Amino acid sequence: MKVITVREFFDSKKKDLALTLLTEPETLNKKLSSPHLNRPGLALAGYLEVFASDRIQILGEVEVRYLQSLKEDLMLQRVRSVFQTDIPCIIVSKGLTLPPALEFLGNDLNIPILYSRISTIQLIQQLSRYLLDLFALEKTIHATLVDVFGLGILLTGKSGIGKSECALDLIHRGHSLVGDDLITIRFLDDQLYGRSGREFGHFMEIRGVGLVNVERMFGIERIRRQKTIDLQIELMPWQENMDYERIGLANNYAEHLGVKLPIIFLPVSPGKNVSVIVEVAAMNMILKGIGYDAAEDFNRRVNDEIRRQTLLKPPSAPLNAPDND
Repeated sequence: MKVITVREFFDSKKKDLALTLLTEPETLNKKLSSPHLNRPGLALAGYLEVFASDRIQILGEVEVRYLQSLKEDLMLQRVRSVFQTDIPCIIVSKGLTLPPALEFLGNDLNIPILYSRISTIQLIQQLSRYLLDLFALEKTIHATLVDVFGLGILLTGKSGIGKSECALDLIHRGHSLVGDDLITIRFLDDQLYGRSGREFGHFMEIRGVGLVNVERMFGIERIRRQKTIDLQIELMPWQENMDYERIGLANNYAEHLGVKLPIIFLPVSPGKNVSVIVEVAAMNMILKGIGYDAAEDFNRRVNDEIRRQTLLKPPSAPLNAPDND
């Protein structure tokens, strides 16, 4: 699980979220480990049974007015009980004013209190997007990711099978490269996203030629920083006795970060134009997305023809028919 300090969060989002620090700078050493937020209304009312204490706590106008309505002794008791659960930090929205005693409690119990000038809804929306992106599940695999007709195609297979060469041909045909060799897959908003596992440009290694800078050679319109992953194509050596998919009625899936991804096992042999097949696979998936499946259409037509031939076939004479004479 990824962990950052409140100081790192504060430094990176201070400008975007219009943040200022109320407590002492030493309180910023607290740790953040959850991508979720919490509004501690029930906790401030005294109910701490299922309090999400590992989350950033957001105090909006409702919570602040509730605290201001309490007698000081009761207010301090409720706030202390919340602070003693070791929450990572508190952010007060809309620049609302807290009772002065809360700053003392924050410093005493090492709880950072931040102010934001933006509205509560805007703060929650922006902060949620930031935290979900920051703490998204991810893994890095050896693969090549290309954008073909708007679909993210993940090319996988053994080293030397031709992933980079296939991607280079696709780029030459007008498609785009996301990353080559190392791809970082992230799970975000119930979707898989892919980006290059390296941060120093869109380079490709072409055996026999060397490194190629795709951005410099083909232009910035032939690269993408990130792309949703819609289909995986596993390149594999052609084997004579292997039972490959012929019609396409069977659907195969690979699993990444708990998400099932459609996968095609594509045999590679000398002379086969793999990039054209990848384009066809992408277009076929687009057609499936709008409701047309070529394999099911073909299967239906074959069954219709069998039924038609059966109806046209004359009935055969029964065996050992009795003699009318």
